[in-house]
Amino acid sequence: MDPILPSGAMFSLAVLLLFFALLFSAFKVLREYERGVIFMLGRFYRVKGPGLIIVIPIIQQMVRVDLRTIVMDVPTQDVISRDNVSVRVNAVIYFRVLDSQKAIINVEDYLQATSQLAQTTLRSVLGQHELDEMLANREMLNTDIQSILDTRTDGWGIKVSNVEIKHVDLNETMVRAIARQAEAERTRRAKVIHASGEMEASAKLVEAANKLAEEPNAILLRYLQTLTEIAGEKNSTILFPLPMDLLEGVMKKNVSESGKNQNK
Repeated sequence: MDPILPSGAMFSLAVLLLFFALLFSAFKVLREYERGVIFMLGRFYRVKGPGLIIVIPIIQQMVRVDLRTIVMDVPTQDVISRDNVSVRVNAVIYFRVLDSQKAIINVEDYLQATSQLAQTTLRSVLGQHELDEMLANREMLNTDIQSILDTRTDGWGIKVSNVEIKHVDLNETMVRAIARQAEAERTRRAKVIHASGEMEASAKLVEAANKLAEEPNAILLRYLQTLTEIAGEKNSTILFPLPMDLLEGVMKKNVSESGKNQNK
């Protein structure tokens, strides 16, 4: 028959096992990026970690806090810009816990609180700007939102390091309107550039005309050069304007010769 332990020995064995279980449960290991906020009898005691720490069972309780940078996607928000244009905007924020004590004691759920604050801040900041500013000045808007979030989450022990607006979605009607506006702007620029070119060309033509007027034979040489260029294209018919003043000398000579012949 197997020996039966007396009840006192069994009780002692149970107490001993319970003691060792509590002893082993008192040892906690925290990773390099973790901290443990310790409460003793419900009151804040201290922040421990990383490494091996001791938490007295029943008397002390520990809450783990992750100190790594958290990437949070802000859900798409419906925003009405200052010029009354409805857009859908989403963003992403990067933040981390700097003070574990504040993150646990000062706010119930710092992740949820930061998410809700980011959504409301995104709507309020973008609502103060026009659509063109949202599309063209994203860096400025990112900086403004990041500054506001960082200031408001400072009491929670959180540091907001960066905010990025990912998408600004417009409805089809607004997309077509923006396309028409861009096309009109391109047309205006083309006309201005063309007019500027005409003005510069006219100034150069006046300068060239003044230069040619200094020497009467220069314009004749220019005509001959133009004829040479046209002839090189192997055209069968060439229409070339010839000023009458170039023929004045020839005409005067012919008139004088005909007059002499009549006198004879």
